[in-house]
Amino acid sequence: MEIIKTVKDDVTELALIGRLDTTTAPELDEVLKELFANGVKNLVIDLKQLEYISSAGLRELLFAQKNIKEDGKMIIKNVNEEIMEVFDITGFADILTIE
Repeated sequence: MEIIKTVKDDVTELALIGRLDTTTAPELDEVLKELFANGVKNLVIDLKQLEYISSAGLRELLFAQKNIKEDGKMIIKNVNEEIMEVFDITGFADILTIE
């Protein structure tokens, strides 16, 4: 998986490319922990080029959601049909802000 990070004003965007699974989730975990350690408030995660997400990937999204500060927000955007189905089945569609 490839993670492309861009920062514009007070919004950090992570574009995830490839597969977010048991093998690649630790890479995202590292990036997220660094962002939260540096006080990121607003996070956008772009899944346009994400092909697959496993339970390990879902855990990372949940970790990110739980660590967003009260005065910030996290948005998931460009979710394809297959990943949206996973979000629906697991209930993540109800707890994440998806655009």
